[in-house]
Amino acid sequence: MKKSFVSICVASALASAVYADGGANSDVMAQLEAMKAQIAALEAKLAANSKEIEKVDKKVDKTTKNVSDVKVLAANDNIKWDVDFRTAFDSIHYKHASGAKSSNPDLLTNRLWLGMGYAPDENNLFKGKLSYYKAYGDTANHSQSNTNPGYANFDWVTNENATDNTLKVKEAYWLYMNDTFLGNNTPWTVSIGRRPSTDGLGINTREGMKDNSPLAHTVNVEFDGMSAKFNLDKITGVEGMWWKLCTGRGLTNAKPRFGGDYAVDSEIDNKDINMYGFIFVPWDNGQYSVRTNWARAENLIGFNQADTMYMMDNGPTSSAKFKNVGDMDLATIMLRAEGIGDGINDFLDNTVAFASWAQSKTRPNGTSSGMLGTTESKTGYSTWIGIDMPLMLTEDGRWGIEWNKGSKYWRSVTYGEDTMAGSKIAARGTAWEIYYNQLLTKALHFNARYTHIKYDYTGSNGFFGYDGTPMSWSEVAQYEEAGYMDASDPVKEASDLRLSVSYRF
Repeated sequence: MKKSFVSICVASALASAVYADGGANSDVMAQLEAMKAQIAALEAKLAANSKEIEKVDKKVDKTTKNVSDVKVLAANDNIKWDVDFRTAFDSIHYKHASGAKSSNPDLLTNRLWLGMGYAPDENNLFKGKLSYYKAYGDTANHSQSNTNPGYANFDWVTNENATDNTLKVKEAYWLYMNDTFLGNNTPWTVSIGRRPSTDGLGINTREGMKDNSPLAHTVNVEFDGMSAKFNLDKITGVEGMWWKLCTGRGLTNAKPRFGGDYAVDSEIDNKDINMYGFIFVPWDNGQYSVRTNWARAENLIGFNQADTMYMMDNGPTSSAKFKNVGDMDLATIMLRAEGIGDGINDFLDNTVAFASWAQSKTRPNGTSSGMLGTTESKTGYSTWIGIDMPLMLTEDGRWGIEWNKGSKYWRSVTYGEDTMAGSKIAARGTAWEIYYNQLLTKALHFNARYTHIKYDYTGSNGFFGYDGTPMSWSEVAQYEEAGYMDASDPVKEASDLRLSVSYRF
């Protein structure tokens, strides 16, 4: 359209000059040839810049959408609601170290997210999300709900475990935004509350959802805290650069109100579990981006060997006290492409691909419990790659493949990952996944997903201390022969076939 407009304008101007001269100018043909060459050069330049224009358009579209969202939330002086209601069928299968198999071939669940938002002006915003997640035919007192005993009532997985009919708070936070910071041309935000800290970049792709914060390779768990973000591209000149400070608290050791007071409970061995870190994006041009994340989690919890053996001997209903075992550092770097190449074809233009590398490093505090079965610091690694592509056979259909592999001492904080068979990202071993997303109507979304995990070591995403000791399958066999694992038969392989329909509006 732009090319045609330029050509028409030039041709019109030239024609006017020719007719004004009455055709007597002998250099008209030479001028025409020169003009043609200039037009060809201009069109080539426009074609070369078209991809850059598309990148700018993407950024403008994102900014416009964010501004529009704020304006919508501010309209009519009331809260705007949105709905994400998912009904899912999961067929889960496990293979254990002993050769035994266990399964749940037809687990049915309902999950409801009620999102809310209100912006009284362009600088202030409130966002919230209520959650209900329940298995068909289940109640809070049923063992399947994993609430008593178990860990479903832990604050960091409140909304990722199927429990009862209770409506819980998943997110609730306020956000302040401004275009200048201390007189500098630096857009910034600050936010406090129940964080949007699950379904981060990476995990969100398979669900066809917008990403939350932080990067899901190392942290995908519910917690309360604060964040402050600074857009640095205008002051550094580096396209798309920004930095975000994040901090929060996962568990508290304050006494219950009617247990005396809210003072620190000195009778237990745990301290407050705190996490702090940052997200840094050194470059993002709208198509390609580099994203990094670093975090430290303090005062993590685990069991010692005596507690673990006690639970094995007395069954899963027996109790053992958690103990503070130390801290852990987590780091991630992700390369992401929203479109591959420079206008090669529509398929590649609409393909999303990413590659992520992560590291975990334990810092035991010297207690007998240790971390990952040892009082020595251990470093683990994980690689994760994925590609999400349009399905050319259907309109609005997309499919994708993901693969990840974790080392012996790899340890993520991904309790919130919504995969019924267990967190694939936490696997000390190899996991792969294939999925398909299809928009059925304006509001109905269909998802089919198959996840397979093959563990090389035990303890993936377990707690620390002896309970989280990575053991090879030859070591497991030795323990079984010695009679130490009669009550525990670790999972060697896991799979989950999920079919779901979601109403989002």
